[in-house]
Amino acid sequence: MTTQEAVQLVRTSVKLHYPVEIAICNAHTTLTALDNPAFAATLQEMTLLNDGVGIDLAGRFLTGERFPDNLNGTDLVPAILADIDVPLRIFLLGASEARVQLAKDHIERVYPQHQVVGARNGYFDMSDCSAVCSEINRAAPDLLLVGMGNPRQEDFIVQNRANLDATVAIGVGALFDFLSGSVIRAPKMVQAAGLEWLFRLLQEPRRLFRRYVIGIPRFFAALIRLKYGKSEI
Repeated sequence: MTTQEAVQLVRTSVKLHYPVEIAICNAHTTLTALDNPAFAATLQEMTLLNDGVGIDLAGRFLTGERFPDNLNGTDLVPAILADIDVPLRIFLLGASEARVQLAKDHIERVYPQHQVVGARNGYFDMSDCSAVCSEINRAAPDLLLVGMGNPRQEDFIVQNRANLDATVAIGVGALFDFLSGSVIRAPKMVQAAGLEWLFRLLQEPRRLFRRYVIGIPRFFAALIRLKYGKSEI
């Protein structure tokens, strides 16, 4: 999809009250799914959108085609909020309490046409999902943004979908960290060069070392095995 087609998907879903669950998949998400069949099965229950240069290279390597747009959540969600032309009721779930509240403040300030009807941190036990779903349902959101990282956010959405009244649910990763100003986004020139991952690694080397320094070579090794018919990763 292009960015505008993804926005249209959300717009149509909200207008028709037709449930949609979206996972935004980067190289780390895909590698996690290759390592974890249960997570792969979860993703197969969702609409998958591409995120990042690694996925674009994978598309070209495996199919000869590239994706029309980079649909990373940090850019896609603001595009949805800016362009959807439908007032949304939004619930934010994830990150720390301080960061999710700052993200709420940001959305209310920048996109006043929408209403943030609830915000809750993502630090809860999965055995408490029933109470969390009840809190979300009381707010009756059109759009549920879940920022708890992979695979937790996608597992939450799929496992609790029957108990959630939100029309559209999107796993948004670190979006609240960026919206809150707690994590600085890479400069546009770095993004355009496909090096945002390196910028993030330099910001948080301890947390992201395994994901990027180890994960990127593993991801491309997995692509070679997929390309040439070997299923073992």
